[in-house]
Amino acid sequence: MSRVAKAPVEVPSNVEVTLQGNDIQVKGPNGQMSWQCHRLVEPVQDDSVLTFRPRQQSTRAVALTGTTRALVNNMVVGVSEGFERRLELRGVGYRAQMQGNTLNLTLGFSHPVHYEVPEGVTIECPTQTEVVVKGADKQQVGQVAAQIRGYRPPEPYKGKGVRYANERVVLKEAKKK
Repeated sequence: MSRVAKAPVEVPSNVEVTLQGNDIQVKGPNGQMSWQCHRLVEPVQDDSVLTFRPRQQSTRAVALTGTTRALVNNMVVGVSEGFERRLELRGVGYRAQMQGNTLNLTLGFSHPVHYEVPEGVTIECPTQTEVVVKGADKQQVGQVAAQIRGYRPPEPYKGKGVRYANERVVLKEAKKK
């Protein structure tokens, strides 16, 4: 069996997990999330520990067991602590600011870029060149950060653009005569 699937999911005291057949609902201080488990995976709850077992010994069932365990663990962490992605803006005149539910980006285009923040995600701008995306859903936080980065990804010659805070951009050497 998958090593990921063997590890139990520890549920903190401030998080409530409800199992109804294959439906898993997780409630915590940062909100609530629900997910329907695949029919080949059997979730088992013992007090504050969740474990997952394959219903049959097939390769697909074992693989889905590990995936299910990882997704449910992300749900538990998301509703208790939350996830965040940090973005940096590098370039002369590149800046970001929040106006209500809209992120306004100045990225060197002839027009400003307006990004409507989806529900379930919050965006903060501690400085003009820093954007912090926060939320309970790990996939949604990553998707929003990727969409913002996609407006102006870092270019390989000067390194200008929107990049993740821990991203290392390898710069190319300029053309020589």
